[in-house]
Amino acid sequence: MKRILVIAFMSLSTLGHAQLKSKDEVTPDQVEKREAQKKEITKNYLALKNSLIISDSLAAVKNAEALKTSLKNFKFKKLRLEQMNEATAKRREIIDLATEVTATKNINKQRKIVQELSVKFWDLAPKFKAEDTALYLQVCPMTGAVWTSDSKEIKNPYYPKNMLTCGEVKASL
Repeated sequence: MKRILVIAFMSLSTLGHAQLKSKDEVTPDQVEKREAQKKEITKNYLALKNSLIISDSLAAVKNAEALKTSLKNFKFKKLRLEQMNEATAKRREIIDLATEVTATKNINKQRKIVQELSVKFWDLAPKFKAEDTALYLQVCPMTGAVWTSDSKEIKNPYYPKNMLTCGEVKASL
């Protein structure tokens, strides 16, 4: 009887270890899929920001919707519980702000919302940034408004008519 219990315990122990190990292993396909998700999130944010540069409120609505969708599909990995809760809460805030952008066609209201969205986006940018992408935090020194760009070149999305090139790079990833 003892022998059967020991064998059963060893089998369960080995099975549990195998399941744990296979769960922790990440396949190249999974890494590729995750990188594609990160690129999609960044691409959608940049498209939203760029639609403000050209003052296209309809494109801003479309790009905010795409950003919402890509964020909803993204799962955070390798975070402690408190970090996971914080990242998830910030993602929810970005989604809510993107929803506000889709609810108006007024470009000035959209710009105001994206100012707040951009601050939250930068906080999570290290988790969303694809490995082969450089991102820059840019700021308008006159207003303190920030945005994320994939170029060091300044194109101010909040004041494109009067201050298109007003700004500076404050940080990079």
